[in-house]
Amino acid sequence: MRAHLARVDAVVVQAVIAGALSFSHLHDLAAAAGQGGWKAWAYPVSVDLLLVASWRRMRQLQRTGQVAGSPRLWFLVALAASLGANVATAGLLDLNHVPASLRVVVAGWPAVAFFGGTLLAHTPDSQEPPGHSDSPTAGPYEEQTPAPAAIDVPVPEELPEPTPGEPEAVPDPPSPGPAIALPPALIQRARALADEQRSTTGRPADPDAVRARLGLPPSMTASVAAHL
Repeated sequence: MRAHLARVDAVVVQAVIAGALSFSHLHDLAAAAGQGGWKAWAYPVSVDLLLVASWRRMRQLQRTGQVAGSPRLWFLVALAASLGANVATAGLLDLNHVPASLRVVVAGWPAVAFFGGTLLAHTPDSQEPPGHSDSPTAGPYEEQTPAPAAIDVPVPEELPEPTPGEPEAVPDPPSPGPAIALPPALIQRARALADEQRSTTGRPADPDAVRARLGLPPSMTASVAAHL
């Protein structure tokens, strides 16, 4: 616990020293650029506030997964103003004869800081996708999704039920068509198979069996029987 407090105290002391030095350098530079009295004390407050506000805003947007380009830009602007004042007052600039360009930059800083602070204050915390609405129902001017049109499905007609006690009519099997003429070679092969079957079984040859051995379709049974 004491070690933690020691580390915190060291950080606080370091932050106070760095802030006081930066504050003093900004005050001296503003006073040398012609901003006397209370205005010279307001410049360091403006720079440090913009630096802290842009840093906090940048961290908030990064935690929510949003782009923090604008806060990062203003953080760099405030950091450049603070570092520039520290370097300028380190003996590299004659504070008794400040150049006109530096006087213009110092005089224009309040407008830049005001513009940056306004943008940071009005940056939304979260971005909702377009078309999102908190209300569960759509408003009167929101686009309504048309309901799918009803599709008419044809209903099959009911077949008449058979009368009790009467057998249902069974359609007759299709009668075989006329016999198809077979080539002479196929007729000889069919007769040879019929003779072989008759000699083996002792019974007349079955036309359907002969047709199956010839590899013909069932519709050719009548043609085979006509030539046996």
